[in-house]
Amino acid sequence: MMKPLPPEHPMLAPVQLRRDLIADGYTDRAIARLVDAKVLKKLRHGAYVAHDAWEALDHEGRHGLTARAVVKAGKTDLVLSHVSSLPDWGAPMWGLDLSVVHVTRTDHKAGRREAGVKQHRGLLMPDDTTARNGVRITSPERTLIELTTMADLEQCLVVWNHFVHKKLTTIDRVNSRYRALSTGPRSSMEHWPDTLTTELLLRLADGRIETVGESRTQCLFWKQRLPKPVPQYEMRDADGNFLGRVDFAWPEHKVFLEFDGRVKYEKYLREGETAADAVIREKRREERICERTGWRCIRITWADLAYPERTAMRIRNFLFASTATA
Repeated sequence: MMKPLPPEHPMLAPVQLRRDLIADGYTDRAIARLVDAKVLKKLRHGAYVAHDAWEALDHEGRHGLTARAVVKAGKTDLVLSHVSSLPDWGAPMWGLDLSVVHVTRTDHKAGRREAGVKQHRGLLMPDDTTARNGVRITSPERTLIELTTMADLEQCLVVWNHFVHKKLTTIDRVNSRYRALSTGPRSSMEHWPDTLTTELLLRLADGRIETVGESRTQCLFWKQRLPKPVPQYEMRDADGNFLGRVDFAWPEHKVFLEFDGRVKYEKYLREGETAADAVIREKRREERICERTGWRCIRITWADLAYPERTAMRIRNFLFASTATA
């Protein structure tokens, strides 16, 4: 289970509402001057935060902070849901639309949409929500199921794999909650869009897959109908000595694939090592594996994922050329 954010994290910076600032003696003109001076940052109408905290956050963290402002200013109890629960779970948000904060009402009244906010009406059972980092958010299972109503397969798979890899939930638990929602009272899902992709994600999600790049590569394999590889495959020599783990492998073809993402190298940098040093070290590791096993390696990058048909043809040709020459 991932640890909550430390109290000093900028996403947890206190949100100050206009009414509170006015009560403390500030006028609207004074508040505007603080915004102009970059002391305060206006998150949305009537909500502010320290400008330095805002500047310290990435796009995902800023969404999480804005979501807190929505909850604090809400006239009813709100739970952060859908994509807006993801920052507090530390989940990747690749490709997702973060222009709107999503919340679910707890009073079962009809949801409404205002500028930058979508209120959902949903039947939240006790196990569907949890407190995290000082706010109430949807549980991992509820979050993953909700995500399928608003994101495509590739975007969802990135998040589903992360949740399962980080042991925030299991596929069995998600499946159990999904079946309960599907077969329970009609009010449980009557206001949800179609969730057909959930069935597919229950089959595709794999906790062995560790990164956004690997998840997107997995999605490419499925969409392009390539042979299914083994993720995080352990490579050993003829004597059984461990040589390393590779991202994906097709043992029947004696081929492995490595996703070449910069984040991967930054994550495993050794002391005093540059990203270029890590690339060279990784290349030597692959060469050693190939020399000692007789396998072949294919590498793909972020750029390759932008051309799935072309990349799939390259992989397919590599796999079956390997078989033909074996």
